[in-house]
Amino acid sequence: MHAIGRRPLTVLTITDVDADRRAVDRAGAMLRAGRLVALPTETVYGLGANAYDDEAVRRIFLAKGRPADNPLIVHLAAADHLDRVAATISPLARSLAARFWPGPLTIVVDAAPGLPDVTIGGLTTVAVRVPAHPVARAVIAAAGVPVAAPSANRSGRPSPTTADHVAADLAEHVDLLIDGGPTGLGVESTVVDARTEHPVIYREGALTREQLGFAVTGDATRAPSPGTRYRHYAPTCEVEIVEPEHLAARAIALQAEGLRAGTVAPSQLHTPGAVPIARFGDVDELARDLYRALRDAESADIDVLLCTAVPETGVGRAVMDRLRRAAAR
Repeated sequence: MHAIGRRPLTVLTITDVDADRRAVDRAGAMLRAGRLVALPTETVYGLGANAYDDEAVRRIFLAKGRPADNPLIVHLAAADHLDRVAATISPLARSLAARFWPGPLTIVVDAAPGLPDVTIGGLTTVAVRVPAHPVARAVIAAAGVPVAAPSANRSGRPSPTTADHVAADLAEHVDLLIDGGPTGLGVESTVVDARTEHPVIYREGALTREQLGFAVTGDATRAPSPGTRYRHYAPTCEVEIVEPEHLAARAIALQAEGLRAGTVAPSQLHTPGAVPIARFGDVDELARDLYRALRDAESADIDVLLCTAVPETGVGRAVMDRLRRAAAR
């Protein structure tokens, strides 16, 4: 038990689902009983509740300050549980699930009639995935119910990739926080509409177009998908995207204005006078560290965080999407 904020926050460390079986069962029982449990996935930490419990899901929206029309991703323990939340399952949905679950792929399907409106944002569809993180799957299996779980942060904030990030944002609202260590991928799942034979990507994520084998994208602002309609991922400081060759000049200009500049840049770039918040060797490393860097910039009292643009191939598309949302004002 750790005292964080105005009330004690119960934190369970689970790194081995077999050795920590009692903790897994405890977390599952809490979810089944309508409590809020923050848990690690391979992408980011999620704030979980029983997807079929209206009141529990409403607590997610209240805790996050999330708009009511922003649907949630429902997490399952196994691909063969899809019919628990889907009214119909297209051949495309079955194919994608077979190929990429467990993993960082969310598919949009027609929602089962019993799913509460609050879970699906008043839509007729539901976004679903099976996480690859063994702790997440074990806890969901122990709960015995589908688990609605958006990222475990205040809406608009950088997504959490450690248990400490969750505690900083939501300590007063979470009934149980499972610490499974830092997440492995660092950016959210890719969202694909799989209701017909023609797949549509609504959110770029950790699973790349190249891995999926298609690149058809839809209008994200009108998508039946989480994470596409509102400003996201923003720290309290300003974020600017700059080309690598312009980084030093922009940092000097900000310093001349009396502003404290920070940088997220390739390891080989050095910017005298600016605070190096994160240095990365490749875009995969940047993806893993991006949200931590955004939060670290706040701790370093940065006024403007300069983030170098990366090529929009592979996971670079997801990184640039997150940076643009963080920089939006």
